[in-house]
Amino acid sequence: MEIKILGTESLGVRGLSCLVKSGNRKIFIDPGIALGYTRKGLMPHPVQIGVGRIIRDSIIEELEDATDIVISHFHGDHIPLLDANPYQLSISQVKKLPEKCKIWSNKCNAANGKIKQREEAVIFGLGRSIHQAQGRVDESLLFSGPVPHGEENSHLGRVTMTKISDGDTAFIHASDIQFLSEKTIGQILEQAPDIVLASGPPIYIQGFTEDKMEKAWNNAIRLADGVETLVIDHHLLRCMEGLDWLSALSKEAGGNVICAADYMKFPRHMLEAQREKLYCEMPVPEAWHRLYAENIVDAEEYMEMARSRYDWFAY
Repeated sequence: MEIKILGTESLGVRGLSCLVKSGNRKIFIDPGIALGYTRKGLMPHPVQIGVGRIIRDSIIEELEDATDIVISHFHGDHIPLLDANPYQLSISQVKKLPEKCKIWSNKCNAANGKIKQREEAVIFGLGRSIHQAQGRVDESLLFSGPVPHGEENSHLGRVTMTKISDGDTAFIHASDIQFLSEKTIGQILEQAPDIVLASGPPIYIQGFTEDKMEKAWNNAIRLADGVETLVIDHHLLRCMEGLDWLSALSKEAGGNVICAADYMKFPRHMLEAQREKLYCEMPVPEAWHRLYAENIVDAEEYMEMARSRYDWFAY
């Protein structure tokens, strides 16, 4: 089994996109990315935008021979969008899906109008029906029932977890669980995976309480104790404090907890967490984002500056 994490916060973008090659299957999970549209009054720095473009192109290329596409949920950093902003993946960019490629997801609740519209946009834009992602498909592919996006009864809805097995290795993609539901952790452990990729808690959000922090910590330790490798990324690493949390967790768990960049043996690119720092060190003209949206400027000048300035910058 080959697991390749393409886009998430330690790799420089928002998302949890991942592909798994197993036998004659190439399963792409959550083919989408985003950049926080504004953060502390700042739009994405051009370095973020340049990295986002590289990762977006990689996703588009990898989709061209995918056998299966899994959508864990219909948030804008996990899917191609009909109404994508310049920093997201547009459905119009996904043009060459193989004829036999199947799309899997749990159908949306019709009461959630915006999310339902996104589901319908994927169906219309890609010209494919969506297969219900629940239960066992075959000996290598298994979907959980919908689990909470974070806490039980979260207003953010529910997500689908995916298990892929090849007889030697079992991998679970646990998108946006945030380690806030003991029941969800129990479901993962029941499946006895070797490797888990999951979203950590959103500690960057103002008002994320100590009680939630403790719950997420305890659940993460519980999961780490039951698997060979636990990859935690996404929401957790939208701030530099998330790296401290990850390091402390890994130390207590015995060293088997890492981020996606570590798993991919790639330098950590904490661009979302360092947006203000990027602006300070590489200032951006006020009109730049408007000109970028109009295809008048691109990010390459800033990418070159980053390559010359930062030893860790590898794009």
